[in-house]
Amino acid sequence: MQFKQITGQSAIKQRLITSVNENRVSHAQLFLGPEGSGSLALAVAYAQYLSCEDKQPDDSCGVCSSCRKYQKLMHPDLHFSYPTFGTPKESSIDFIEQWRTAFTENPYLSLDTWRGYLDSGNKQANINILECHQIIKKLSFKPFESVYKVLILWLPEYLDKQGNALLKVIEEPQPNTLFLLVAQNQDQILNTILSRTQLIKIPCLNFDDVKNHLIAQHNQTETAAAEIAYLSNGNMTEALGMLQQDAKGYHNLFVQWLRLCFGNKGLEVLSFVDQSSKMGRENQKNFLRYGINFIRECCLISAGAEGMVHLPDQELDTARKMAKVMNIAQSETIIDELEKAHYHIERNANPKILFLDVSLQIIKVLNLKIVPPGNHYIPN
Repeated sequence: MQFKQITGQSAIKQRLITSVNENRVSHAQLFLGPEGSGSLALAVAYAQYLSCEDKQPDDSCGVCSSCRKYQKLMHPDLHFSYPTFGTPKESSIDFIEQWRTAFTENPYLSLDTWRGYLDSGNKQANINILECHQIIKKLSFKPFESVYKVLILWLPEYLDKQGNALLKVIEEPQPNTLFLLVAQNQDQILNTILSRTQLIKIPCLNFDDVKNHLIAQHNQTETAAAEIAYLSNGNMTEALGMLQQDAKGYHNLFVQWLRLCFGNKGLEVLSFVDQSSKMGRENQKNFLRYGINFIRECCLISAGAEGMVHLPDQELDTARKMAKVMNIAQSETIIDELEKAHYHIERNANPKILFLDVSLQIIKVLNLKIVPPGNHYIPN
C-alpha cells in the first residue's frame, strides 16, 4: 500500500516519510487512532516505504520488487499479528489468507468486519500466548530481503497479561527490526508495552476527506457523500458500511417511529418493533446511528445554531418541525436511549425486546415529559 492510496492524514504521512529520510526510525512505534482513521493502512504504507528499493520524495515507488510483494502482503520480511477468535492452539498464521483478503478489500478494517471473515459469531477476540511466542520467533531472525524486518501488531488491546512475554523483544530487538503496534484505545494497552513505544497519534478524518473519498472512489453524488460523511463523524469504516445501506430509508423510517411514539399509537408501535427487529444487526446499528445524529441536528436547531446543521433540504425541513415539538432536554434523553440501544445491539441483544423498550421510553419522554434526574425539562 502506498501513502497516496490513503485518504487524508497528510501531516502524519509527512512525519513518517521524514523519519525515514532523516534516519530517525524508532524500533517500536504505536500508531494510535480511532476506528476508521486509516491507522492500519498508514502502518502498512510506512513499512512499504521503508523497504522500497526506489523511494520517491513523498511515497514508495509502487513498482519495485519489494513494493509489489508488499501490495500483496506477501513480502518475506513483513509479518502480521492480530486478534483471533479460536482456541489457544490457534495463532494468526492460521488465518493469514483471510487476513490478506480482508485488508486488500478494505484497508479500513474493523474488528467486527474481521470477525465476519472468520465466521466467528460471538466468540471473544484475543491475542493468546501462542501468538506471543510466534511473534518472538518471527522477530528472532535477520531480515531476509529488505533492510528491515517488520511486524505489524493490530489491536494490542487484546494482548492481556500474556503480552508481557513480548517485553524483551520490544526492549532488545534484533538489528533492523521494526515493531509497529496499531491501536484504538490507549487505556486498554498494557502500560509495560505502552512505555516502551514511540507514540504516533492519528486523528479521525475530517468531513471533506471522507466526502471527497466517497465521490472519487465510490461514485457518490455530492449530496449523498456529504450526508454519509457527516453521519460517519470522521470514521471511514462507518462511511463505507453506510454505502451498503439505504440511508434515505432510515430518515423516513426514523421520523415515522418518532411520530408513532409522539401519537402514542400502541398497535402501530408494535408493528414498527416487529419490522425493525427483522432489519438485521448492521441495518439496526446504522438506523440507530442515523437517529442519534438526526436528533442532534434537531438540538442544534433548537439552540439557534441551524447554520451548523448538515442535512439535505427535505430532512432539514423535517428537523425544523421536530425541533418545535421536542425541547433540548427531551432530545438529549432520546439520544441517550438510542445510544444505549446501539451499544446493546452490538452485543447481540434481542432486537424485538430492545426496540419495544426504547419505544416505550420515547413515548414517556414525548408525552409524559419524563426525563431522568439531571436533565431539566424546559416547557415548550
